[in-house]
Amino acid sequence: MPENAIKLIETGLVDTVQVIYNIFDQGPEDALLPACEKHKVGVIVRVPLDEGGLTGRITPESQFEEGDFRNNYFKNERKLEVYNRVQSIVTDLNISVDDMAETALRYILSHSAVSTVIPGMRSIRNVERNCKVRDGKGLSIEAVEKLKSHRWVRNFYQA
Repeated sequence: MPENAIKLIETGLVDTVQVIYNIFDQGPEDALLPACEKHKVGVIVRVPLDEGGLTGRITPESQFEEGDFRNNYFKNERKLEVYNRVQSIVTDLNISVDDMAETALRYILSHSAVSTVIPGMRSIRNVERNCKVRDGKGLSIEAVEKLKSHRWVRNFYQA
């Protein structure tokens, strides 16, 4: 709950918080990130690529190995929903699907409260691509504003 985290931040007892934050889950921007900035608390972002959804590689046909938690995370129509939303982002920003992961990471780095990002690394290719953002540059103000409309309030972690 962001309210509990904000209360903790206000105590001055913590130096950093770790939070899920990405193009779809923009909720931390509402109160948590501003509180972190105000109290000079660092922000470590996890799940920046929405468990792979924001890589552009999840399609309605995607298959995961048995036992992979993504079988539940992307169950039923969720793969199609994610795919359609990513296609909308690609169209909106006039980028290629191949640019999605970098765009998603740069979106997060565009917020001044964010200290660092923990992206997944399932392959050497992922590591190499994620390292492209080591320059710390975010997106243009225009791109960030366009991505605000792609906020998606949902919880795929629930059954």
